[in-house]
Amino acid sequence: MQERLVDRHPEVPADQLVAQMVPPPMFDEVSFASYIPDPKEPSQAAAVAKAEEFAGQVAKIHKAGSKKGLFGKKKAVTGAGLYLDGGFGVGKTHLLASIFHSAPAPKSFGTFGELTNLVGALGFVNAVERLSANSLLCIDEFELDDPGDTTMVSRLLTELSAAGVSIAATSNTLPSQLGEGRFAAQDFLREIKKLGSIFEPVRVDGPDYRHRDLPPAPAPTSPELLAERAAATPGSTLDDYDALLAHLSTLHPSKYGALINGVTSVFVDGVHPVTDQAVALRIVVLADRLYDASIPVTVSGAKLDEIFSPEMLEGGYRKKYLRAVSRLLALSRFEAAAA
Repeated sequence: MQERLVDRHPEVPADQLVAQMVPPPMFDEVSFASYIPDPKEPSQAAAVAKAEEFAGQVAKIHKAGSKKGLFGKKKAVTGAGLYLDGGFGVGKTHLLASIFHSAPAPKSFGTFGELTNLVGALGFVNAVERLSANSLLCIDEFELDDPGDTTMVSRLLTELSAAGVSIAATSNTLPSQLGEGRFAAQDFLREIKKLGSIFEPVRVDGPDYRHRDLPPAPAPTSPELLAERAAATPGSTLDDYDALLAHLSTLHPSKYGALINGVTSVFVDGVHPVTDQAVALRIVVLADRLYDASIPVTVSGAKLDEIFSPEMLEGGYRKKYLRAVSRLLALSRFEAAAA
């Protein structure tokens, strides 16, 4: 019988959320040496050197913070901060994972969304306590999309930095520009300024490697062929698009990774553009988890580069949606090539 994601109801205990904050499997073996800079983009080689230098700094800070001073108290040290800024697919996550692998344990790696989900699941005080022992916190795709998240993350990173935790992040927007064009509240702008002061920004230029020399988005499969291919693919799931979106609304985003655990390929029938922001943001999280797990995606209905309406792509979450499209297209091309 064909398995469906809508029949899965994963439970992820809160105390496991920190333990599972590691780089996606595709970045298990990456290193500074395995990053091949584009000779046409000198910022890439410079970013590798800066990231490697930062990794050494992390180790020194952690070692200093582990030493005890008078009265047996640990010495007070402040964590360092590195911010890798650039477009989609220029190798920022590769560098971030390389920094993670080079740092002493304990350490954590997650997307911005996973970090906010962690705080939501554990509570702010508990999250700070658990992460304060880290030498390093890596935050991939650092984005601030609403004042609540901004205030919370600003407090979290300020406290962690003061506790000696170094912070490395990637994003597509410089720290001083986070939130630009979205909110104008003075409190929000003050928080943005605080966050910008934590990081040393490093630019990584270059074209999106997922779009280099690749054909346009694959044409959607017919519903009949979709069902046939799903049935012929062991470990796959086949879901109706609207039913899947409804199911995602019943799960905390921190469970999306567990939702697709063990799945070899995802097939979705009846894809169409969405116009609801809450629904679209759930698609973004699912796309991230599918991409992290390198799970191929095949659909019927609309093309995957049409799932967000033009109006949505012009809004404040434009970069999130474009990242999701980029990743889903990469996964759909992978499936198309394997077929």
